[in-house]
Amino acid sequence: MSKVKVLCYSVSMDGFAAGPDQSLENPMGVGGMALHAWVLPTKTFQAMHSEMTGSAPGEGTTGVDNDFASKGFENIGPWILGRNMFGPIRGAWKADESWEGWWGETPPYHSDVFVLTHHPRKSIEMKGGTVFHFVTDGIESALKKAKAAAKGKDIRIGGGASTIRQYLTAKLIDEMHLALAPVVLGAGEPLFAGLNLPALGYECSKYTPSENAAHLVFRKK
Repeated sequence: MSKVKVLCYSVSMDGFAAGPDQSLENPMGVGGMALHAWVLPTKTFQAMHSEMTGSAPGEGTTGVDNDFASKGFENIGPWILGRNMFGPIRGAWKADESWEGWWGETPPYHSDVFVLTHHPRKSIEMKGGTVFHFVTDGIESALKKAKAAAKGKDIRIGGGASTIRQYLTAKLIDEMHLALAPVVLGAGEPLFAGLNLPALGYECSKYTPSENAAHLVFRKK
């Protein structure tokens, strides 16, 4: 049976999953890229970046951070993303619908990706097997569609913070791996706002520190 997971999701020491003022120039918000310093050097990320850009892969680091980065893609089928994870456009889609995501022609998903939005849009087929579908009728509908497409694989909730909060509040996430970065942002997108994880049935089942992050795994009791 497919499980619903949040994996490799970076959070600051003060609980923000992205910085403020997300834009085309700052996809993760101002200062938000510092949250991902733990994963950028890893062998897993270097290989993924090489595939997206067509460049030669860097050697990449191994160890705890790479182990978690690699597990983030094990047995993963469909993804679910909030609209901000797809792009910086707000409101109705532009008439030409030219924006096709942050990742270029070959996104790293290689599967069906269900994007939560209030504005309808036709599906987009990308190189490498990624197909973006736009879901306008809520998180449960997106999950139902993802499960139908999963074929036994797990479903990864890719963010952003608001999307993860909604799925946690609905008790629909089976496992969540957070990488707590040694960074303080002061403002941005809060992950834990309005959440009581113990009351929702979640507990921290694993804590693994590295030089670059503290890796926390939460599961339902």
